[in-house]
Amino acid sequence: MSVRRLTESEFKEAIKLSMYAFQYNVPEADIPARIERLKTHDIFGIWEEESLAAKLHIIPLKVHINGFDWDMGGVAGVATYPEYRRKGHVSKLIKYALAEMNNKGQLFSFLHPFDISFYRKYGWEIFTEYKKTHIKKINLKMAGKSSGAIKRFTKNQHTLTIEKIYQEFMQRYSGGLVRDTYWWENFVYSDYQIAVYFDESGEGQGYILFKVQDNKMDIEEFAALNQEARVNLWNFICQHDSMVEEVKITTSVHDPFPYYLNQPSLKMEVFPYFMGRIVNAEKCLMQYKFQDNSENVFLHIEDHHAPWNQGSYLLSENGVRLFKEKEGSRCANPPAKGLHMSINALSAIVIGYKRPIELYELGEIKGPRNDLEILERKIPVQKSFFYDFF
Repeated sequence: MSVRRLTESEFKEAIKLSMYAFQYNVPEADIPARIERLKTHDIFGIWEEESLAAKLHIIPLKVHINGFDWDMGGVAGVATYPEYRRKGHVSKLIKYALAEMNNKGQLFSFLHPFDISFYRKYGWEIFTEYKKTHIKKINLKMAGKSSGAIKRFTKNQHTLTIEKIYQEFMQRYSGGLVRDTYWWENFVYSDYQIAVYFDESGEGQGYILFKVQDNKMDIEEFAALNQEARVNLWNFICQHDSMVEEVKITTSVHDPFPYYLNQPSLKMEVFPYFMGRIVNAEKCLMQYKFQDNSENVFLHIEDHHAPWNQGSYLLSENGVRLFKEKEGSRCANPPAKGLHMSINALSAIVIGYKRPIELYELGEIKGPRNDLEILERKIPVQKSFFYDFF
């Protein structure tokens, strides 16, 4: 059975499969709007006779990595009806999707895994974690003197100020989604309330997306451009002490919260989140801005599911050069010179989740220590983070 793209007339079948597999319901009245949204996806499926057996969506998006915006294929909605499982349908869809993304110039692919080990087999690797901080009412104490002004907004009242703050905030991280207005309105604001901090000159310097319900305050996004914004947003949260018993704040593991509080001894949990992979290693490395190009190093990359990536890459002052393996050839003794790694390891390094030396010590990179130190010098220090979901 071959993979083919679903036509718009078949989108309803994709919705039915998602509802069954992910155990949710879309009211009949909402299906036209859902179909309209799916027009932005590339949806591929495998059919058995007249029935859709399995499917996969690719969402064309952009992400910010290494100071640049890159085309990214977001893999979502991977599902199979139980009666068609364990036939290799998902494996076939994933390999097909990688080829499609490569043809479209999407150099990265991100996904939210139902099982990390499953997607690791296909070259995706964790690239971000998030930190959830739990704060009891007793610890809602002001952190300093308030200044400027906090203004609250709803989805229908939002201003471009919020989107501008997010854009500047995510420049500090690697891997963040480049959000357009459509994404904000359909996938971010939802039913959250928005509080924006404006400084004394009226400039927006930070915001939170939050809900207050059942005596709890959940803060899904906390984006502050400076310490003044951090303090004022925190103080605004503290002003809810008569309404809530607990506050939960989701931030990057790299965010300084709650270090600057008077009582930073709070319960914190860290969760692995999204996975990412390089779709085309040659094009990615050619466009990547390395820190130091004065030294040469070979990278020998293994990628069984995107064979166009398989080969040896010379990183030098003259750029990146790929040496492909001859078809059918096999080295009895792998090259002693250079570093051997999987596409998973390369992806974790390029997106900024792990340093080369960390992966070397874990045995994920093999080769001479001197070559490792060259690669370590070439890779800029980045902090990866992803606030979105699809």
